[in-house]
Amino acid sequence: MNYPNGIKKENIQEKFKKEINYKNRGMTLESELNSSNEYYREIDKAYIYKKPTPIKIVKVDYPSRDKAVIKEAYFTIPSTTDYNGIYKGKYIDFEAKESKSKTSFTLANIHPHQIKHLENIDRHGGIAFLIIRFTMLNETYLLPEKKLRNFLEKRERKSIPIDYFRNNAYLIKDSYIPTVDYLKIVDQLIGGI
Repeated sequence: MNYPNGIKKENIQEKFKKEINYKNRGMTLESELNSSNEYYREIDKAYIYKKPTPIKIVKVDYPSRDKAVIKEAYFTIPSTTDYNGIYKGKYIDFEAKESKSKTSFTLANIHPHQIKHLENIDRHGGIAFLIIRFTMLNETYLLPEKKLRNFLEKRERKSIPIDYFRNNAYLIKDSYIPTVDYLKIVDQLIGGI
């Protein structure tokens, strides 16, 4: 579409098509989620962001004015989860992880304070979940917090088997734009509000 003064409005779909090319084939789950969230923001569907890691910078080297280098930094507090935001008036909070295993997702990849955080979000009416990608299987799942809690309450092992995901989580089908269209599943969780 052309606007006065020669300004052209770029089609949102075209913008994201340009970013997806062969050089990005090996994108990680995190970068695909970041791209998907950017797409959701661009089309005004949802406002979900990756949370920054809370660090305290202690020592910085200034070789020149525009080339500051952080030499020493510490985590100030344990971070909670990777992503949070709002969708259809609901608060969303989730953690995203990848697993190279074909058989299970090890629970050592999720810290107890993160599990407690997701539980608190759910208890207060937010939408809380995990997004887990089994990279060797090319399968990505959304596991609601309640299903995670059910597994943990009956825990007999230190990992969640792939069959538990297949039977209790939602498979996020591969998509072109956005790459990880997890909001289709969130719609199911909130009843299509």
